Amino acid sequence: MSIENELKQRSNGVCELCGSSDDLKVYQVNLNDDGLDGNVLLCGVCNANVDSPKEIDENHWRCLNDSMWSEHQIVQILAYRTLKQLNESWANELLDMMYLDDDAKAIADAGIVSVEDAGDVKKDANGNILVEGDSVTIIKDLEVKGAGFTAKRGTVVKGIGLGNVAGHIEGKVNGVKIYLKTCFLKKV
Repeated sequence: MSIENELKQRSNGVCELCGSSDDLKVYQVNLNDDGLDGNVLLCGVCNANVDSPKEIDENHWRCLNDSMWSEHQIVQILAYRTLKQLNESWANELLDMMYLDDDAKAIADAGIVSVEDAGDVKKDANGNILVEGDSVTIIKDLEVKGAGFTAKRGTVVKGIGLGNVAGHIEGKVNGVKIYLKTCFLKKV
């Protein structure tokens, strides 16, 4: 029996992370084990994004709340790895509840893509990924220090720049170029 068929049987024909049955593919978690204990079955969405989980809406990864308790250690390892790469408060809370033995943790940590490798992904207050040139709306009145004005709630900032300051974007408000915290913005 092929590894794919064995994984389909183990997972009842669904993604072992999110439970979807669409576009199932084998994903090798442990590069030192190409057998059943080193692989998982993932849907197309999970498979395409598990190595860079911040590229898609973080709400998709809420499924890890269930899959982290899988009876199969390799699924737990991949859930741990994905939660660690998300580095969101809810994901860190799940990680605090999770336990992996030293060998499993070593396998999980070996496959983590560092922030430097993945780049600084910036998200608005709703978790939408922001890209260069997007337009955003300010969701809270913000006092602009040094410029003598308040950026009012509801102001649209067009053609944002991502800049190199973590958690901030560049934009023009009232003709002045300023940095804005992404947590106070909503993508238009």
